[in-house]
Amino acid sequence: MQSTASKIVVLGTGGTLSGTSSDPGDNLGYRAGQIGIVELVARIPALAGMELQTEQVAQIDSKDMGCAVWRRLAARVAHHLERADVAGIVITHGTDTLEETAYLLQRVLAPAKPVVLTGAARPATALLSDGSQNLLDAVRVARHPGARGVVAVLAGQIHSAFDVRKVHTYALDAFGSGDAGPIGVVEEGALKLWRAWPEGEPLGPPLLAREKLPRVAIVTSHADADGSVVDALRAHGIDGIVVAGTGNGTLHHALEQALLRARADGGVKILRCSRVAGGAVVPTVHDAFESAGSLTPGQARVELLLRLLSAA
Repeated sequence: MQSTASKIVVLGTGGTLSGTSSDPGDNLGYRAGQIGIVELVARIPALAGMELQTEQVAQIDSKDMGCAVWRRLAARVAHHLERADVAGIVITHGTDTLEETAYLLQRVLAPAKPVVLTGAARPATALLSDGSQNLLDAVRVARHPGARGVVAVLAGQIHSAFDVRKVHTYALDAFGSGDAGPIGVVEEGALKLWRAWPEGEPLGPPLLAREKLPRVAIVTSHADADGSVVDALRAHGIDGIVVAGTGNGTLHHALEQALLRARADGGVKILRCSRVAGGAVVPTVHDAFESAGSLTPGQARVELLLRLLSAA
């Protein structure tokens, strides 16, 4: 039986898309999270005829994203997904941590309906802001029959939550999907799909509702790296460490020894990824720590956090 759901819920969390600057020609010196989601939607004439509901979940610069906002966001997304009249959800989000939030929502909720994150490289007050087009495209993806799972829509491309990553500091097309490539594109309002929507088994929102969350940090391997950072983290009760290695996840010997001590003596969980923007960490017979595959360091941190929560 075909679903009759038609409403799209647009959840605002802030970011550059809702940012403002006193100088319309300044695309960098702006303040993120200044315009509410109601006004942002009202600024796009093409959305006027669509059945939308807006809700402001947060109003932050996404560099300041944390578990408190993740809890609220996951709970609100789960709530709206259960509604029979809702076809999909759009989330406006800053680009700095978008890949982490997308990955978390997919792993926790694995929704059968589409949850679409979008953002902008330029503030809403810019001479040529990209946010309105990205938001319109995101709503169109959320309305697409058969769409499911958590995706990100920016610069006309549709990225799976499993693969999306920021690949440029400020360009309009700042996002990619690594070796996997995007799911598809939005061309003049029409979707062209190249591969399947993300799927998986949901871990469930209660994981994020626990009063005390594990502490997980990211450490990077580099020339002259030593184990002092790992030793300090261990002394402060860290529960997990994601180590971003060089190349194929390789680690400086001194850093690797410190990580081995942290695991053996302190029970610290270790997950290994690469600081390189492209490619996955391919396991070898010499590996001391598990590979995070193609996950970015930020996504690997979310993965390890969720694993620790599931094991608690």
